[in-house]
Amino acid sequence: MDLSSSQTGTRPRRAPTIKDVAAVAGVSRGTVSRVLNGGHWVSPEALVAVNEAIRVTGYHANKHARSLVTGRSNSVAFLLTEPQHMLFEQPIFSILLRGSTRALAELGMPMLLMVAGDEGERRRIVDYVAAGHVDGVLVVSSHASSPVIDSLLSKGVPTVACGAPLGFEGRVGYVEADEIDGSRAMVRHLLERGRRRIATITGPLDTAGGVKRLEGYRRELGDLFDPALVVHGDYTREGGRHAMQALLDRDLDLDAVFAASDLTAAGALAVLTAHGYRVPQDVAVGGFDDAGLAASLHPALTTIRQPFERISREMVRLLLDVIDGGPPAAITLPPTLVVRSST
Repeated sequence: MDLSSSQTGTRPRRAPTIKDVAAVAGVSRGTVSRVLNGGHWVSPEALVAVNEAIRVTGYHANKHARSLVTGRSNSVAFLLTEPQHMLFEQPIFSILLRGSTRALAELGMPMLLMVAGDEGERRRIVDYVAAGHVDGVLVVSSHASSPVIDSLLSKGVPTVACGAPLGFEGRVGYVEADEIDGSRAMVRHLLERGRRRIATITGPLDTAGGVKRLEGYRRELGDLFDPALVVHGDYTREGGRHAMQALLDRDLDLDAVFAASDLTAAGALAVLTAHGYRVPQDVAVGGFDDAGLAASLHPALTTIRQPFERISREMVRLLLDVIDGGPPAAITLPPTLVVRSST
């Protein structure tokens, strides 16, 4: 039978303190405190000694007490400025959320998921985070996120965006794949396959991704560019259906379609199949993202792979730098062409 310490007369084991860690490491309590708060101004030798002492003593920081001293919550928000159903419909959002959560978990920090699909929700969330409930915000969206970013900045909330936030260059850190080079790689691939009437279904042109993917398409086509082969979309499957139907209605004798997202490409494929077109024999189809959907389509979709795991980790790193007082920074990562049977 188990006995409590009060029943046996023994004292409960005291939780180790910073003083205990300092004694084992042979350093001052101030040095231990600096290690616990990021390791700034600590020699490599002292850092090793303190971390070993933490392991030996079994010390665990009281994060609540530390937050009272530092004024920080030691948590970060992942803010999706889209309707809630998009979190499940658009694969890239869940991938970015998972990657960011994993990166923060390695640092012992929790992630708060927040979804703001309309102006009222955005206003309430901005007020909440500005009250200090989180230390910073990762902003993710398929459309212009300028209003929410402007509100966050005006309230002094550290913010980092996924993709370049139009109009906030130099004021907000961001991480992106090279949208222009990725689009050029896709169009170049289609040209090398002998396609000459290459249409495109764009992303939203109020976002840097939509603008840059269209720009890459235009640059790579050069003199072959025909504005009649451009139809605007919104990264969704339904948008891809409508845009593909619009292209077929124009009777343009096209032989390839570059869709600005894999969801859009899925919608385009469905319409082409319904009208009796063979892919890729009659019309080749390429996408952008490679977030899991592309390989499951029929035929499997040739697409541009974004390095989502690296994007997530770099977003977290940049945000923590800003929280610590660093300047906003921008990172552009190389995408990869993944060739499958749709081209």
